[in-house]
Amino acid sequence: MILELDDVRVTLGGSHILQGVSFTVAPTGVTALLGRNGVGKTTTVKAILGLVPRTGTIAFGGAPVHRLRTHEIVRRGIGYAPEDRCVFAKLTVTENLALAERRGSDHAYDLVYELFPELKTRGAQEAGTLSGGQQQMVAIARTLLNDNRLIVVDEPTKGLAPKVVTEVAEVLERAAERVPMLLVEQNLALVRRLSGDCVVLAAGQVVHRGPVRELLADAALTQELLGVGQARGENAPPLSHSAPSRGTTHPQLIVKDGQPPKEVSQPESTRSDAP
Repeated sequence: MILELDDVRVTLGGSHILQGVSFTVAPTGVTALLGRNGVGKTTTVKAILGLVPRTGTIAFGGAPVHRLRTHEIVRRGIGYAPEDRCVFAKLTVTENLALAERRGSDHAYDLVYELFPELKTRGAQEAGTLSGGQQQMVAIARTLLNDNRLIVVDEPTKGLAPKVVTEVAEVLERAAERVPMLLVEQNLALVRRLSGDCVVLAAGQVVHRGPVRELLADAALTQELLGVGQARGENAPPLSHSAPSRGTTHPQLIVKDGQPPKEVSQPESTRSDAP
């Protein structure tokens, strides 16, 4: 396993956010971290990166990292695309990418511009003037720029237009062919498309681990853990012609409670504002 968490606990402001979280991330493909709003998914990601105080043990590539500082953990080869993108608004796209360059690592600008040609044409534009989708591209591109051994992506489709969601999905799919990924996401169609395994949190604890397809095929369990209806469509055609990640399927459509199918860019969601 590329990443292992054992009994990780986080207390913030007197609240026990994580209460003994334990799971592993496979060395290939995508592992999805799921759960309703407020259950501790982003806190788990921040605990992995040392951005919040935590107890328990965290190993990356077989070596303990829970006593290291954030920059030391990142240098071990973890790329992070945070929930709110966190681009430097007054810096250009090129400057945002340059700031992500890690000493001692190869810088894969050819890959970045192959996946995001628009970032090359907008290199001189201030990142704060980009659309939400374009800023997300910058955030993901920063994780791919260095020779990382794991990418952690938190809510990459949050607030994006349906067309942009599909574009981001295609990029993540191609990225996952090169490097394993821990994906926090509430778009279940995207999760099904990209992920092989999943970990579900509730109230700061792991309540389910296993293949994504098995979870989403169980309507009662999906409703219980995520608060949404069953996501179907296993036999639908893929959205793109790129190769699938290990252990994934690529449905184009999902159906909820017998209603007409919707495109993957407008799927069921575990967000609290979902219908």
